[in-house]
Amino acid sequence: MDTMRNSHLGTLEAEAIYVLREVAAQFERPVLLFSGGKDSIILTHLSRKAFHPGKIPFSLLHIDTGHNFPETIAFRDNLVQRLGVRLLVRYVQDSIDQGRVAEETGPTASRNGLQTVTLLDALSELRVDAAMGGARRDEEKARAKERFFSHRDPFGQWDPKNQRPELWNLYNGRKRTGEHFRVFPISNWTELDVWQYIANEKIPLPNLYFSHRREIIDRGGILLAASDVVPPLPGEEPVSRIVRFRTIGDMTCTGAVASQASSIDEIIAEVAAARVTERGTRSDDRRSEAAMEDRKRQGYF
Repeated sequence: MDTMRNSHLGTLEAEAIYVLREVAAQFERPVLLFSGGKDSIILTHLSRKAFHPGKIPFSLLHIDTGHNFPETIAFRDNLVQRLGVRLLVRYVQDSIDQGRVAEETGPTASRNGLQTVTLLDALSELRVDAAMGGARRDEEKARAKERFFSHRDPFGQWDPKNQRPELWNLYNGRKRTGEHFRVFPISNWTELDVWQYIANEKIPLPNLYFSHRREIIDRGGILLAASDVVPPLPGEEPVSRIVRFRTIGDMTCTGAVASQASSIDEIIAEVAAARVTERGTRSDDRRSEAAMEDRKRQGYF
């Protein structure tokens, strides 16, 4: 990797580590939201580097929709065991059973949006004052609006028109009782930066990110993995295809891309040539023009 690229990634890494240390210094009960995707894996890796030789000083929190890829859960459990960190899991199914949310029905039904209530309940239960996540500004226009320290009111809501300035790397974590912050240490990274950093640091990832053969259902241009939670609708026929996933989320809304990229170098070349953002494969973002911003206002990450 050339000197310029090393310098660029080094700057991004230093910025993220600075933010992580600011969270540890300013907040009493932070957690790292962990989905098993590449961005949360990178955050975990950065956290380990930020506090070495000590252990990561906060827990990982996973909001489990119950419709995760099995490969994601297996990778999560192996990572937690290897790092010796505490994993907290809260389940959307529990929210459904308690009547906190209603299961969606119909051909586009998904639990992805339902996890907002489960997340807010978990943050309240655990008295979390800062929840860190791997959202990046290049992913989606609503995420591009957020600061590193993103204030949430007592209802977990976000007001994009009332955000605090962040000048000279000064982050204001002052809050009232019941309020909390969402913190995004890798806000300034791009998808290409993420993959180059993964290559540079040799960070293990779930095999879903690499090309493999899988039964796929083409639903409105979104290539969904056929499974018990994504059965074919009338007129649909699962087809075996070589694909990989650019994002990893709920199986009901996370689409694959046709790809032969089976190594990190091949993925870097593919991402560099891509003209569609990685969230272009997510069906939940297509529900409306402002789908992501609407969910974020309500407390979604």
